[in-house]
Amino acid sequence: MGQVAESLQGARRTGSMTMAKTIYLANPYGFSTQQRALLLPPIVAALEELGLEVWEPFARNNPDDFQKAGWEYRIGQADFRDVVESDAIFAVVNGVPPDEGVMVELGMAIACKKPTFLFRDDVRRVAEGDEYPLNLMLFTGLPEDGWQDSYYTAVEEITAPQKALARWAARPRQRGAEAAR
Repeated sequence: MGQVAESLQGARRTGSMTMAKTIYLANPYGFSTQQRALLLPPIVAALEELGLEVWEPFARNNPDDFQKAGWEYRIGQADFRDVVESDAIFAVVNGVPPDEGVMVELGMAIACKKPTFLFRDDVRRVAEGDEYPLNLMLFTGLPEDGWQDSYYTAVEEITAPQKALARWAARPRQRGAEAAR
């Protein structure tokens, strides 16, 4: 387990979360050892560089024992709780179509009116129309005008000060309805 994952799990066990804004990192990379080792760390590092506490579900909620009955339900509930309790979501929407678990988590965050940020460095288009590169429903959590500021196509863009995530991260932390604005 990496240093980020260990610190997140330790904070969760002790209940001593920081006052930093939290961002749920919805992604399918935890299913692959190679993707978990190569693709997740740069994304986590970029989000942390913005001063965010990253809630990565594979690091936070995977059980120690996959043989214990009910592990699937417990993971689903823990991920659901983290989406609801986080301040925002950063969703990796690669794939054709994007990962169904990520899509469910993104839908929950949009329904909760969480600030939403999308990451796709996959160049394939998966869209009905010409406005968006993906299914239009994925963009319902983004502003109509300027949605491109909340859409990222390279890891290096994550910390760009002119993009929406950096601006959101720099604002003071708020809870409830104020945080969604």
